[in-house]
Amino acid sequence: MNERIARALDAVTAERASDAVLGVRGLTVRFRLRGGRTVAAVTDVSFDLAAGECLALVGESGCGKSVLASALLGLLPGNAETTGTALLAAGPGPGAAEAHTGTDRHGGAAVGVGRGLRGDGAVVGVGRGSPGEAAVGDGRGSRAEAVHPPVLDLLAADERTLARTVRGRRVGLVPQSPAAHLTSVRTVRAHLEETVRALTDTPRRERRAAAEAAAARAAFPAGHLDRYPHELSGGLAQRAATALALIGDAPLLLADEPTTGLDRELVDRTADELRRHADRGKALLLITHDLAAARRVADRVAVMYAGRIVEVAAAARFFGDPGPRHPYARGLLDALPDREFTPIPGLPPELSALPEGCAFAPRCARASASCAVRPEFRAGAACHHPLGASRA
Repeated sequence: MNERIARALDAVTAERASDAVLGVRGLTVRFRLRGGRTVAAVTDVSFDLAAGECLALVGESGCGKSVLASALLGLLPGNAETTGTALLAAGPGPGAAEAHTGTDRHGGAAVGVGRGLRGDGAVVGVGRGSPGEAAVGDGRGSRAEAVHPPVLDLLAADERTLARTVRGRRVGLVPQSPAAHLTSVRTVRAHLEETVRALTDTPRRERRAAAEAAAARAAFPAGHLDRYPHELSGGLAQRAATALALIGDAPLLLADEPTTGLDRELVDRTADELRRHADRGKALLLITHDLAAARRVADRVAVMYAGRIVEVAAAARFFGDPGPRHPYARGLLDALPDREFTPIPGLPPELSALPEGCAFAPRCARASASCAVRPEFRAGAACHHPLGASRA
C-alpha cells in the first residue's frame, strides 16, 4: 500500500473506519479554461460513507455536487485536475462467474454496460461497442482478487481499472441526464438485458424476466420496455436509468438527482427503493435538490456551497430540532413552501472568482468582518457565526 493511501486510511475517523465503504479526503477539482482562468468546482471535500447508510448531498445548482460524483467515477473531461483521495473499501466483488468475464465500459456501466465516449468525454453508448473494443474473457488476476477486490483509491485508478472493475460493479451511478446515457438505437429492454448479462450470472433463459424485475423495482412500466430512448419522457428515462443502476447491486451507489421529472408519488417510490438498497448493507450517496426526498430516506445530510461542504449533520437533527447550524443550510430549509417560503437573497458566487473568505458572506445576514477569513470546519459546520452559538 503506498504512502498516499496509508495517510488517507489513517485519517478515517475511528467510529466510522470499521464500516466505511467510501472515505473521501481533500477531494479538489479544478477546471483549467482558455485564457488562464480556473474554475474551483470542488474544494477540499472530506466525508465517510458507511455500509447501510444514505448520505444526502444537497445544495443549489452549480455548487459542485455532480462534479464530485463524476470525479469519483473518473468521468471528468480532460481539462479537469483532481487531487485528494477517495478510498473504496475492500469487499465482496461481482462473484466468481464474473471474475473471468468483463466488458470494457467507458462510463456507460454506471447506468448499464455502455461504452463509447464523445471527444468531450460524454457517454453516448450503452451496450457493447465493436468486437475490437470488447474485452470478454479477460481473466487477468487471480480469482480471489476478483471476488475480493482490494481497497482502491478511485481518484488514482486508471481508466482500465475503473471500466473493468468499478463502474457498475463496485460503484453504480444514476446519472443526472439519463437520456444522454442511453443508446438511441437500443430499446430499454435491450439495455436492461445487456446489463443483466454483463453484471450478473443470470442464465440466458432468465435474463428477460430479470430485466423486467429490474424495471419494476424502478417503477418503469412494462408496456414501455420496447421503446427507444427518444420515445421516453424525461421521467421515464430517469426511471430507466435507475433500473439500470440497481442491476449490479453495487456496494456503493451514486444517485445524482434520481427523482428529476417524477411526480410526488414516484419520487417517494424511487426514494424508497434507493433506501432499500442501503438497507441491504450498501452505501448510498443521494445528490438531490429535493429536500423532501432527502428527509424521507437520508441518515445524514451534507450541504455544499460554492464547491465546499459547509455542514454535515444527522438528518433527524438537520430537518428537526435544533435544525441546521450553517446560515446557508438554514436558508435552504426556510425556502421550502411548507416552512417560511423565503428565498435566500442574492446569487451564488462564480466558481471562477470566489472570494478569499467565506463564500456565503455576501448573502448572509450574520456576516461580520471575521468572515473575510475562510472559516474552518468545526463541530459539523464551516461558519464563523453558526446558528445556536453566541455572537462574539
